[in-house]
Amino acid sequence: MQFDVLIEVRPRQGISDPEGATIERSLPTLGYDGVTSVRVGKAIRCTIEAEDEALAHAELEDLCARFLTNPVIEDAAISMQPQVER
Repeated sequence: MQFDVLIEVRPRQGISDPEGATIERSLPTLGYDGVTSVRVGKAIRCTIEAEDEALAHAELEDLCARFLTNPVIEDAAISMQPQVER
């Protein structure tokens, strides 16, 4: 099976996010007064082939821990869905 994957990586709670802080400070001058708690991360999209969803998820968790994130300061959220036959 093939799965379409979205991995969202963001700084852990309590970890400084200077880019997010800069954006948050700038928003009121642009007229966006109600936006708070801005955090900046990265999104990684890919396709993975595995026998089933559980194996795909396990492989993606390992990929995140070993390569895509710094597990000391970042968290990753994995979303995936089976690819639709075309």
